[in-house]
Amino acid sequence: MTASPRVDDFSRDLALALRLADAADAQSLPRFDSPDLEVSTKADNSHVTDADLATERAIRSLLATERPDDGIFGEEFGAEGSTHRQWIIDPIDGTANFLRGVPLWGTMIALAVDGIPQVGVVSMPAIGRRWWAAAGSGAWTATDAEPRRIRASAVSSLDDASVSFQSIAQWAESGHIDQLLTLADRVWRDRAYGDVYAYMLLAEGRIDMVAEFGVKEYDVAAAVPIVREAGGRMTGFDGAETISDLSTLATNGILHEAFLDLLHD
Repeated sequence: MTASPRVDDFSRDLALALRLADAADAQSLPRFDSPDLEVSTKADNSHVTDADLATERAIRSLLATERPDDGIFGEEFGAEGSTHRQWIIDPIDGTANFLRGVPLWGTMIALAVDGIPQVGVVSMPAIGRRWWAAAGSGAWTATDAEPRRIRASAVSSLDDASVSFQSIAQWAESGHIDQLLTLADRVWRDRAYGDVYAYMLLAEGRIDMVAEFGVKEYDVAAAVPIVREAGGRMTGFDGAETISDLSTLATNGILHEAFLDLLHD
C-alpha cells in the first residue's frame, strides 16, 4: 500500500481486469436471486454458491489464456503460480447477500505486484455499478453513463465523519467492542453498510472510514488501489501497510491518523 509505479506500467493489466469483470458478471448475474441456486457450506461454516464457483472458474480460464505466467489467488480455489505478479480474486464478495437476494454484492479483481495491489476492479452488476483504478491513473466509476473520476471526502473532523463499521459481531469477536462504542460516540454518523460496497462509498467520498476484521487478502485487495487513487488511505487496523493483517482501516486519508489515535487510545 505504498508508492506506485507509473500508470503506463498497468494500463494493459487494467484493460484485462475490466474484461475479467465482464466475464464474471456474465456468470454471476444470471444466477442472482435464482430459485435453483445451489448453496453449500465450507469448512469454515461460510456459504458458497454455484455462482461463486462458476465466476472464479471463468476468471481463471481467461487468465490462463491471457496471463499464463502470472499467479492467482482466489477465494474458492486457492493460490497457484508466481507471487511476484499475482491476481487476487473474490468471485462474489457478499455471498450472504447474494444468496438472500440482496443486491449489494460484487466481484473483486486485483493485480498485486510483490504483495502491493496496483490494479483493482470492483463490479456490482445487480446495481449496475463498477469501479476501477490502476496505480497513477486515478479512481473511476461508471453506471450507464460516461466514466467519472471519484475522490475521497475532504472531511477533516471526526465530529463530521460518517463511518461504516461492517458488523457488531466482527468487533466483538475481535475484542474491539469498546473501541466501536467509542467510535460511535465520537463521530457524526455510524452505519454498517457492509462488504465491498462500503469501500466504494468511501472512495466516492460518501463516507469517511471503513473498518473490518477477519478479512483475507481477496476480501480487500481490489479496494486498495481504488481507495488509494481516490486520495484515501488503507492499512491494517493497527496502521500496518499490508493487506495480510486480517483487518483493515480505510479512511479518506485526512482522518487516518485521527482514527488510529481514537481507536488505540
